[in-house]
Amino acid sequence: MPIIHAIVLGLVQGLAEFLPISSSGHLLLVPWLFGWDDFASHPELEKAFDVALHLGTVVAVIAYFWKDLVVYIREGTRLLWRREKPINADGRLAWLLVLSSVPAAAVGALGEEYIDSKLGTPVLIAVSLIVFGLLLAWADRQGGERSMGEYIGGDALKIGAAQVLALNPGTSRSGITMTAARYIGFSRDAAARASFLMAIPVTVGAVAYKMVKLLSDGIPPGFGLPMIVGIITSGISGWLAVWGTLKLIRTRSFMPFVVYRIALGVLVLLLVATGVRSA
Repeated sequence: MPIIHAIVLGLVQGLAEFLPISSSGHLLLVPWLFGWDDFASHPELEKAFDVALHLGTVVAVIAYFWKDLVVYIREGTRLLWRREKPINADGRLAWLLVLSSVPAAAVGALGEEYIDSKLGTPVLIAVSLIVFGLLLAWADRQGGERSMGEYIGGDALKIGAAQVLALNPGTSRSGITMTAARYIGFSRDAAARASFLMAIPVTVGAVAYKMVKLLSDGIPPGFGLPMIVGIITSGISGWLAVWGTLKLIRTRSFMPFVVYRIALGVLVLLLVATGVRSA
């Protein structure tokens, strides 16, 4: 696998994981658009490489929210063991964020084979980019200024249930969770923070599971260095994406992301329709 491919895919993963534009969709579309076939001899490594890139982005979001996470872990642990009253707000929020990750983790584990074999075609990704982009625009117009301090159990279940849809490449995990959060009244900043923070438990679990399997199976020659480069690149670009998204949405709407999603979706459909790229 050429190092430049690893760098490009690392950049794509890092930026697309936290921008509401679908990292899984982009990781499938970029090689398709450029005609790359890096995993032809080892197709089982494609998923492993994607997971490796997720390692970089989960490290990025942990680094960005480190101070908050230290508080959440401390207070969440204290709440679990001491059961203090009144319940500490940070401890309560920590467990609600974990609860938000349960639906997607459960469905992903049970439906992994179906997801890998049936979803992720260019046409389906394109349609998902357009449809869920329009849904984001609609939800963003609903307004709402609720803060993270108002996050309750019902919110965790609703946003967590919405996250299940992100198992379909093209939907976007961050996009659908921000959509759900905006729809139920959270501010843009709170919606983005909730989306980023709730990604940590489920991503850490998925990465740990897949990396253990990858290391036990062994990495074929020629893939070790590209994986390391991809992880580092996705980590750096992921941190910048978190910072940039939070900065952007404090003064603007999600519309730039919606326009991008629709434009990319239409481009992919045109490429397929004209025969420039096969479906």
